[in-house]
Amino acid sequence: MDPKNSRESAVPQTRLGRLTRMTGLATRVAGGMLAEGARRLARGERPKLSDMLLTPANARRVADQLARLRGAAMKLGQLLSMDAGDLLPPELAEILARLRSDAQYMPQAQLEQVLKNNWGPDWRSKFQSFSMQPMAAASIGQVHAATALDGTELAIKVQYPGVRTSIDSDVDNVVSLLSMSGLIPDTAQIKRLLVECKRQLHEEADYTREAECLARFAQHLEGIPCFVLPRVRPELSTQDILAMTRVGGLPIEQFSAASQEERDHIVNSLFHLLFIEVFELGWVQTDPNFANFRYDPDTRQIILLDFGAARPYAPERVALYRQILDAAIRKNRYDLHALSLQIGYYDELVAKQHQNTIHDMIIAACEPAYWGEPYPFGQTDLAERMRDWGLELGMAGDFWHVPPVDSLMLQRKLAGLYLLSARLKGRVDFAPLVTMALGR
Repeated sequence: MDPKNSRESAVPQTRLGRLTRMTGLATRVAGGMLAEGARRLARGERPKLSDMLLTPANARRVADQLARLRGAAMKLGQLLSMDAGDLLPPELAEILARLRSDAQYMPQAQLEQVLKNNWGPDWRSKFQSFSMQPMAAASIGQVHAATALDGTELAIKVQYPGVRTSIDSDVDNVVSLLSMSGLIPDTAQIKRLLVECKRQLHEEADYTREAECLARFAQHLEGIPCFVLPRVRPELSTQDILAMTRVGGLPIEQFSAASQEERDHIVNSLFHLLFIEVFELGWVQTDPNFANFRYDPDTRQIILLDFGAARPYAPERVALYRQILDAAIRKNRYDLHALSLQIGYYDELVAKQHQNTIHDMIIAACEPAYWGEPYPFGQTDLAERMRDWGLELGMAGDFWHVPPVDSLMLQRKLAGLYLLSARLKGRVDFAPLVTMALGR
């Protein structure tokens, strides 16, 4: 994201410092709730707890503080904004959406200390030049332009100090705040999901792991000309710093006014990539953020960025996804039921009506695969139908089953690609992709 739209603020590095921020936030939110409750009582209303919590003023307080904390706190706010927006009051969803574009970056003194800690006091001698003004700032780190001694243009991703050690406490603190609204139920399944969420965030904050994932994808995609990936500079990379070659391109969502042929090329390439990830590589970059994709109209190449959220998919899981794709294309609900139980979309305790809703969602999600011609994402109501079914399940008091995280992440990636394809009004020919996946 553009640092010109960001603000500078120091990142709290210690658990005490971050807890103090969260405690202060809770106090201000509680004060806002009391004030809102008093106003409503004065009007003769009987306000609910969630109504008092989810006010625009309180949402603004939460968004501002999460932006200052960065790390897992901000990441959870972003996920809530992206994944649960349809379930939230419009005022809250709109303000939380700021967390996707309003990151704050480190003051220069704090940045300098991070660089010294990782590269030593003479770190500037490793570069011809290094820009202290970030090119981008996000939840876990910020990116700087640099030129290596050999003249190579680099992008240097620098992690905010204290992010990795604060993940567990940040998740617990943010979830405690959100639980006050009743949006997060107090169930064992949600607690298991949060354990997995913490694990994933720890992986995203490990830049050594991300460098390995980037190298894995680069090796597998080598020879496919429509994709370009940055190359890791291992001699400059650490657990807190990821040094890569700098790549060009423009934000991919800017091409909504390009020719139909070019927009089709973009979205077909991205779905081709997803099928390669799932059915060939067994690794999926699960973050659907549009900022992870750039496009070069001169070379017609898609630039792939940010592999912190890449995760492996075991062969037995991939086999189940292949079978459920086949069952959805055939609209065979008997097979869908058996496969949904195996994958963990629901269990036998889930009401039959909710099971049927999930079958409807799976068949609809695979609609582009059995459409019979290139699927016109910009001319269908697929996203609205998926949203309505999701709302139906989300509002059902007797349905709080949480599928396995690998399935949730894959669904999120697919939904992100559907959203981008709809924005670009692209048409995707799924026939060769289905042939590739099912071996037909």
